Amino acid sequence: MRSAGWGPASGRKEGYELSIEGRKDDHIDICLTEKVSAERNWWDDVMLTHEAIPSCDLDDVDLRTSFLGRSLEAPIIISAMTGGSKRALEYNRMMAKAAQEFGLGMGVGSQRAGIERPQYRATYEVVRDYDVPLLMGNIGAPQIVRAKDMEDAALMISSSIDMIGAHAVCLHLNYLQEVVQQEGETRAEDLIVRVKGLSSRFPIVAKETGAGLSRSSAVALRDAGIAALDVGGMSGTSFSAVESFRSKPGKERPMRLGRAFWNWGIPSPASVIFSKVGIPLIASGGIRNGLDAARGIALGADCSGMARNLLIAASKGYEDLAQEIGMVIDELKASIFLCGKDSARALKGSCAIVVGPTREYLGYEGHIDYPGTGI
Repeated sequence: MRSAGWGPASGRKEGYELSIEGRKDDHIDICLTEKVSAERNWWDDVMLTHEAIPSCDLDDVDLRTSFLGRSLEAPIIISAMTGGSKRALEYNRMMAKAAQEFGLGMGVGSQRAGIERPQYRATYEVVRDYDVPLLMGNIGAPQIVRAKDMEDAALMISSSIDMIGAHAVCLHLNYLQEVVQQEGETRAEDLIVRVKGLSSRFPIVAKETGAGLSRSSAVALRDAGIAALDVGGMSGTSFSAVESFRSKPGKERPMRLGRAFWNWGIPSPASVIFSKVGIPLIASGGIRNGLDAARGIALGADCSGMARNLLIAASKGYEDLAQEIGMVIDELKASIFLCGKDSARALKGSCAIVVGPTREYLGYEGHIDYPGTGI
């Protein structure tokens, strides 16, 4: 272990299997080749307080942490990205290998394809070949609502766990993407009732996918028994933008909606602040480097999650992925050191000063009294 659409897929035949694999590969292609991030990265509004006199040697900074009862070498989660295609299998293999090597947490992409079609299971099961300290499955909230009853929904969760040997399951809340998507599923009635029933039986992480969590949503999910929250705020990849690039010729609705809602959501730093409701918390959405990861932790998160930059690195090969993760870890350690702290645990909830538009946003929302955040 080291320390530390369809545009791209035009011309594909119609059919359920090809539509799944095509959609998964579309998402990969678009994220790698198009500018799909929010127009503003709100992490730039979080400044960390410099201490001229460090409290320890740089080499002695301790990044180790525990999340959901699992020990990690650094508070970094390789966020859910993909699954359901041959290319996805290779990306999941590389991410799992890196998670083992660096002692990080990892999530796979939506497992719906693997649950509904056995031929796609291997694209997720590949992670079993590695000793990932914290491995999270992934099921969409719309699929939970669509299940015929609670037992059917529970079967989805247990299937996702069994498929990869997961320690927990991310329930992804991607309703913005579903609204824009031509084939989107937008049923949401009784979602929180089902979440409550499932959370009493499984360790579930509620994960937004680019639009963030409000205080009221965070509280509702906590009260429903969720094990942890992953804010997935606005700052990074906009899946509204991704779906606009996938729009088919002659299908103007996804393109128009995707562009209209490109920057829809709650800024990631604000969402971290809103989501401090007494349960484990992951800061994600536009985390570009170890400094951004430190910003999320300083605002009160336990870990920070990264996706797109790691996908870009992995597209060049495993060594590039490992090099990128090594740099992220070095940047995180340097941030902790320069804040005068000796560990990631000591950084949590301290040193952060929120400025600029994020501060204005929090003021308008009435969230202006958060000790340790300079607000």
